Amino acid sequence: MQRDETLMQSILSRAGTIAVLVSVLAGPMPVQAAEVPLGLDEAVEIAIAAEEPSLLRFDASAGAFEERAIADSELPDPMVRGTLLNFPTDTFSDNQEPMTQYQLGLRQEFPAGDTLAVRGERRRAEAEIERARKELVRRQILFDVRTGWFDLFYLENARATVGKSRAALEDLARALRSSFASGGMNGRDVLRVQLEQALIDDRLAALAQDEEKARARLARYLGAAANRPVPEGLPPLLLPTAAAQPDRALTSHPAVKVDDAVLATKQAEIELAEEAYKPSWALDAGYGYRAGERADFATIGVTLSIPLFTGDRQDRRLSAAKQDSGAARLDRAARLRDLERDHARALADWQRLEERIALYSEAVNAHARETREASLTAYAGGTADFPELVRSQLAELDTELTYLSLQRERAKAWAKLVYLAGDPS
Repeated sequence: MQRDETLMQSILSRAGTIAVLVSVLAGPMPVQAAEVPLGLDEAVEIAIAAEEPSLLRFDASAGAFEERAIADSELPDPMVRGTLLNFPTDTFSDNQEPMTQYQLGLRQEFPAGDTLAVRGERRRAEAEIERARKELVRRQILFDVRTGWFDLFYLENARATVGKSRAALEDLARALRSSFASGGMNGRDVLRVQLEQALIDDRLAALAQDEEKARARLARYLGAAANRPVPEGLPPLLLPTAAAQPDRALTSHPAVKVDDAVLATKQAEIELAEEAYKPSWALDAGYGYRAGERADFATIGVTLSIPLFTGDRQDRRLSAAKQDSGAARLDRAARLRDLERDHARALADWQRLEERIALYSEAVNAHARETREASLTAYAGGTADFPELVRSQLAELDTELTYLSLQRERAKAWAKLVYLAGDPS
C-alpha cells in the first residue's frame, strides 16, 4: 500500500509540471480577447476576396490558350521566292539568252478543309479546361475553409467545456482537501481527484495544440483573421436546394466540367484527323523579268496534296483520336459515379447526424447531467463511493464533448454537400 501511494505521488509530481505548461498553452490568447468573433460567412468572404495565386495561375493559362487559338486559326505565313533563271555562265550577261530572267514568286499554303477552324476550337477547349480547373480549386478552397472553421469551432468550445469540468474538479478537490485535513476523508480520494485534474490538464494541452494547427491551416487562406476566435454557436446550415435532386448539380460540378472540356479537345482531335483525309493546297504566283526588249513572264499555279496511302497514317491517327475520346468519356462517367457516391454518403451522414444530435440534445445530455447530480448527492450522503462520483463527472464531460463532435461532423457533412451540389440557395 505504501508503495502504491509513493507511485501515485510520483505521478502527481509529473502531472504538476504538465499543469504548469497547460496554463501557458491552454490559457486564453490576449490577441483574440478584444477581437470580434470570426463568423463562417466572413471567413468564406475573406477567402473569396483573397488573391489566391493558384487561382490566378489558371487565369493566366486560360489566357495563353485563347491567344494560341487566334494564332492557330490563321493561315500560314506566305513564302516569297527570288530566282535568277537560266543565267549564262560564259558571259554572265542577263540579255544574252532570251530565257534568262529574274523571277519573284509568292506561295500561300491552305491547310486541308476546316483544319484552321478546328485548331482554334481545340485551343479554346483547352482554355475552358483551365477555367473549369480554376472553379474546381476555388470550390475546394471554400470546402477547406468551411471544414477548418468547423474544426476551430469544435476545439474552442471543447476547450471551454473541458475547462468548466476542470473547475468543477478543482472545487471538488478543495472540498476533499478540507475534509481530509479534518480527518473525515480518505487520502486516496484526494490523490484520485488530483490525478483526474492532471489528466484533464493533458487533454486541455492536446486541444490547444490541435487548435493551433487548425488556425495555421486556415491562415493559408484567411491570413491574420485565422487568429480570431469563433462564435460559441454554429450558424444555421441550410442544405443546397439541389441536394435532394443532385443529378443536375453533379453534372455541373467543376470536376465534370473539366472532363467535358477534355472531351471537347478529344472531339477536336477527331475532327483534325478527319480533315487530314482532305487535300491541302497551295497557290503559287510569280513574275519573271527579262532584260532588253523581251517580254516579261507571269506564272500562276495550284498545288494539291493527294492523300492516297492512308492506311498507316490518316487511318491510324483517326483510330487513336477516337480511342482517346472513348477513354475520356469513361473517365467522365467514373468521375460522375464517384461524385454521386460521395453525395449519397454525405447526405446519409447529414441525416444520421441530425438524428443523433436530436437524441443527445433531448435525452443523453440531460441523463448525464442528472446522473452527475445524483452521484454528487449520494456521495455527500455517504451512499456512493468516490470512484462513482468521478466517473459521473467524467461521463458528463465526455457526453458534452461527443455532442460538440457530432455538431462538427454534421457541419462537415453539410460542407461536403455544398462542395458537391453548389452553394446553398
